[in-house]
Amino acid sequence: MGVTDLAYGVYERRLAKSLDPQRLPHHVGAIVDGNRRWAKRGGTKYEHGYKAGADKIIEFSQWCDDLGVEIVTLWLLSTDNLQRPAEEVESILAAVEALMEQIAEERRWPLSVIGNLDMLPAESAARMKRLAESTTDVQQMRVNICVGYGGRQELTDAMRSLLVEQASLGRSLEEVASTLEVDHIAEHLYTRGQPDPDLVIRTSGEQRLSGFLLWQSVHSEFYFSDALWPSFRHVDFLRAMRSYAARERRFGA
Repeated sequence: MGVTDLAYGVYERRLAKSLDPQRLPHHVGAIVDGNRRWAKRGGTKYEHGYKAGADKIIEFSQWCDDLGVEIVTLWLLSTDNLQRPAEEVESILAAVEALMEQIAEERRWPLSVIGNLDMLPAESAARMKRLAESTTDVQQMRVNICVGYGGRQELTDAMRSLLVEQASLGRSLEEVASTLEVDHIAEHLYTRGQPDPDLVIRTSGEQRLSGFLLWQSVHSEFYFSDALWPSFRHVDFLRAMRSYAARERRFGA
């Protein structure tokens, strides 16, 4: 172990001790960006980047669990990503399925799949559903896996679901419009029944949401890291937690 590693170890311990457990987030969202760029910089194939990214998700989720976070929501595949070459999409899906299988087999955390699975290959979607269902009895921190996910797609699906439900009750569009409330839409989101994220982290230096949890993140705090996702370190995570804990949340007031 070099001097730099020792220094980082000391710094990590100081950071961890400085965190007030009462001021930490209960729900953390993460946009796990930079897997392809990490692979390119390392001179390896993009498949290696997605595999490294999946391994980092296990680490990241454990870091969250260690701090008492109750829900982690991870964006692994967007609706825009589905436009990439078929081989690359297959590589991403394979990494996601392998990740979910590992978590399910180890019974670490209960899994939920968030997104429009109808946009995915049927076999892959069915396997993800089975893996998530196999963890329903696990009583630990919840891990939401976002695949085939887009914020606009989610809102479109929510409104479609709401209108179909109301039509089945014999209500007209005019009746629905006159009584529509915010909570009515929230009840049809992919994340219905779950609290909104307190903190959203994005890696790779990009400072935008790109449609991640558009509805749910209205009062979230944001933290942007320059690290590419596979290179995101524990010390980077602790810095994000420290930044969040130092903020005064006003929820628009």
